[in-house]
Amino acid sequence: MEFIALLAFVIQGLRITVPYALAALGGVLSERSGVINLGLEGMLLAGAFAAAAGSHLGGVPAGVVAGALGGLAVAALYAVAVLRARADQVVAGVAINLLVIGLTRYLLKLVFHSASNSPAVPGLGGPGAAGFVAATALAVLGAHVWLARTPSGLRLRAVGEHPEAAHSLGVDVVRARLGAVLASGVLAGLGGAWLALDNHGFVDRMSNGRGYIALAAVILGRWTPLGAAAACLLFGFADAAQVQLQTRVTFLPREVIIVLPYVLTLVVLAGVVGRSRAPRALGEGWNRG
Repeated sequence: MEFIALLAFVIQGLRITVPYALAALGGVLSERSGVINLGLEGMLLAGAFAAAAGSHLGGVPAGVVAGALGGLAVAALYAVAVLRARADQVVAGVAINLLVIGLTRYLLKLVFHSASNSPAVPGLGGPGAAGFVAATALAVLGAHVWLARTPSGLRLRAVGEHPEAAHSLGVDVVRARLGAVLASGVLAGLGGAWLALDNHGFVDRMSNGRGYIALAAVILGRWTPLGAAAACLLFGFADAAQVQLQTRVTFLPREVIIVLPYVLTLVVLAGVVGRSRAPRALGEGWNRG
């Protein structure tokens, strides 16, 4: 029985970690290119709604594809704002999140005739969920190898550190940043797809701050795919632990137990952020080309 309980806890922790890890991986790619991506929250939420709508119309595969496209669409809008119009990246990210909250609420009423949630949609079963978790792990490993070992990955890192030097060597800074931002949208959209398909439906504001936690994981992981994924695992298992504690600890109010993962994140973040070094050009615009 103890082994079964432990296995259930591990599975629950991994399920909670998936959307954080995918969004954080997108955040790593975007921020290594020099673009702050506060819009991860909106990309997650758009991916969740699109996945629910896609699954409702065409089943789980359509839902996964729709989720990726939903995140991509929001990322494209964000890229236009910060790369084309050269808007402030923090302000644009917050604006994107607010826009997606309102848009998904409107579409929820329009498509599903509800102000709060969609009807039940086809979701991920055992093999499908296991495959999604495995694909997430492979994506993290692939991104690590790509950033560290390939010429294109090194060019992306150069754009985030010294865009002027990269430009002088013939690297198209805007194009590299555009690709990173769009990739972050696809990954965050897939994280949103997991949320919707794992829960067999969409709920208003379903992302529930996960994009911001993913951004914190990027900092905790020192802007590396493996480090960000490890930070997401920390939060995912802390969240799974608080779910278990709610049924076993009676001397603490439920609200106190619920906030424990967030308190843990803040404590770890406070201890790490001073020793982390962000990409040198993070948040800086690019005026050439």
